[in-house]
Amino acid sequence: METLLSFLGSVGDLLLVILGFSLIVFLHELGHFVAARWAGIRVLAFALGFGPAVVSFRKGLGWRRGSSEREYHALLTAAAAGPTAEVARAAQHAVSPTEYRLNALPFGGYVRMLGQDDLDPSAVSSASDSYQSAPVWKRMIVISAGVVANIISAAAMFVLVFMIGLRTEPAVIGDVQPGSPAAQTSPTTGAAGNAENIGLKPGDVVTSINGRAPNSFNDLVLATAMAGRDESVNVVVRREGRVEPLEFNITPRQSTVTKLLDIGVGPSLSTRLASARTPAEQRIGEENLARIGLPGVKPGMSLVSIDGRPVTSGHDLDDAIRSSRGRTLKLVFASDSSEQVFIELPTRPEFESDLVPRGDDTVAPQRHVAGLAPVMMIREAQAPAIEQGLRDGDIFARLGTVEYPSTSQGMQEIKAAKNKTLPVVVLRRNGDSWEEVSLDVRVSSKGTIGFFVGETEGDNALVALPPALLTPAQTDLSTPVKPYRPAAADAIFLPGTRITAVNEIPVQTLGQVRELLRTVAVSALAEDQEQATVSLTIEPPRRAGAPNDRRPTETVRLELDAPELRRLFALSWTAPVGSWIFEPTQFLLKAKNPVDAIHYGLDETRRVMMTTYLTFARLFEGTVKVEHLKGPVGIAHVGTRLVDRGMVWLLFFMALISVNLAVINFLPLPIVDGGQFVLLVLEQVRGRPIPIPVQNAVTLAGLVMIGSVFLFVTFNDLRQLFGL
Repeated sequence: METLLSFLGSVGDLLLVILGFSLIVFLHELGHFVAARWAGIRVLAFALGFGPAVVSFRKGLGWRRGSSEREYHALLTAAAAGPTAEVARAAQHAVSPTEYRLNALPFGGYVRMLGQDDLDPSAVSSASDSYQSAPVWKRMIVISAGVVANIISAAAMFVLVFMIGLRTEPAVIGDVQPGSPAAQTSPTTGAAGNAENIGLKPGDVVTSINGRAPNSFNDLVLATAMAGRDESVNVVVRREGRVEPLEFNITPRQSTVTKLLDIGVGPSLSTRLASARTPAEQRIGEENLARIGLPGVKPGMSLVSIDGRPVTSGHDLDDAIRSSRGRTLKLVFASDSSEQVFIELPTRPEFESDLVPRGDDTVAPQRHVAGLAPVMMIREAQAPAIEQGLRDGDIFARLGTVEYPSTSQGMQEIKAAKNKTLPVVVLRRNGDSWEEVSLDVRVSSKGTIGFFVGETEGDNALVALPPALLTPAQTDLSTPVKPYRPAAADAIFLPGTRITAVNEIPVQTLGQVRELLRTVAVSALAEDQEQATVSLTIEPPRRAGAPNDRRPTETVRLELDAPELRRLFALSWTAPVGSWIFEPTQFLLKAKNPVDAIHYGLDETRRVMMTTYLTFARLFEGTVKVEHLKGPVGIAHVGTRLVDRGMVWLLFFMALISVNLAVINFLPLPIVDGGQFVLLVLEQVRGRPIPIPVQNAVTLAGLVMIGSVFLFVTFNDLRQLFGL
């Protein structure tokens, strides 16, 4: 029943989006219709939707199931065969030539005028009330009327939105990524020489973006994404403790995640978890929270304290984890009904995270410490894996052809075995000893076995084979970085090697190895040393069939250079959860009065229009990619997600779509209104219409171009939707 209700809710959201989009197209076509009637052009059909007519209405005939067009033409034929021409004219005037249709597929609509067919330029008419008979300037108004209707309706929707109020993220800086442009840029004001003022800081209130006061945090995201290549964004902020504002000129860089220009900041986060709309979402939310170490915590609860200290922001959790020095944190979550849940959150040493090249010219993330990577294990086995004999805590001694794989190696091996059987050997704890379990595991068509991935750094000091090269992970793609050879690549040569001591200090886990290596880095940097040598006592891999045998140890040297020492020094502590579990801080963006709402609405309409035009410019420049565009599937997906935020957000989204439809429709492209307008301008200049063969060629080119773009964006929407 929960699943059914969730499905029905999703279908209902999708229907709302479809109806909203259809309304926008309907208003567009209504603009054409009203203008055509004003211009004296005969309108043959005004339809809502596409496909066959379900019901229709024609003045003089009334309502009909299906279309009344055949009946109308039969009446005209019979009247024309009557005794006098006056009878024919009377019959013609008694029944309207315009049919109003509701078609089977209510996705948009169209207006069909006598002598005007976008797909068939040869369908002209010499009748006095045809499209071709109207003066060119009137036809220009008719063609432009749809775009004008969309802009007017969008402005009206924006006005309504700002009168009701829109809950959105304030223009306040939350998280600032280390090493990002936002973190490294110095202010241009008189405080530029003060190191404390370098970079944006959490809590900074953005008061101006490129000279314009922002309405929300999204304005900052949009301004950075739409910046030109190597073009800076002017940001003015108000910072607590400072009287004068700080001004920054920040040059965005391309994000590795979104592939859009980005400065490396996130919105301010609240202390509240996302709420669930349905019982099914509530159950799934509780299961996911328990899986990441928050058993008993429910969606919609808020974090109220950490170690007895009250919290004011979701970022407080990150700060507490980073400064924990490995101790367990005591968290208290509370619901609106004062229900409290007490959580003990263990923290663990933070590892380095870089990128490993794979054989298919892609890269994969790799956690490690100086190249020492933990072995992949099963954190939680799901039903498909359990049915094949795998269990929680199993450590992969062999996965396909790879022995003691790291996570990047293991995932690559599984992905490569889609729809195949993969030989697997796991180490499974049996009391105080280990046993080997050999299995043949079936990999699904999606390249999965059915388990949540874990790593061994908290359980033992086993290490995978160190990667030969690592590429430093970065927040941008515009600055090239060179792969480097990690220190462990010259010290560990067998996967499954176990580290037993660091500088003769015994260790049980790779996490302890990391802490001792960081201690070495802290000491070396304090003494201005450019390198340090660490001795590792290692034990060779377990022999097949003898997982509990004792093996002789040996000592190897780990040579740490200056960059590696600095990377180790920068490591802190981490936990399975962080501020990413919280909702962004929100406020009600609402106009003070109707006049203010009109100002907001017109300003937003203008801004969205300019942004849409700028998007096309950035496409040619290359800072915005074609894959960032949304087709019908992507628009519907985004719309259904916004319905969850309330109907006012759906109304705001529809206003955005209406403006975008207006802009795209008036681009000078074949088929769309802008292309038709260009043909009319040429007709006015030449004094006669463009030849029909030329119009046919232009129409065909337009169909091919628009069809290709449609197929591409739809494929991209589906790929992103299903994670292909």
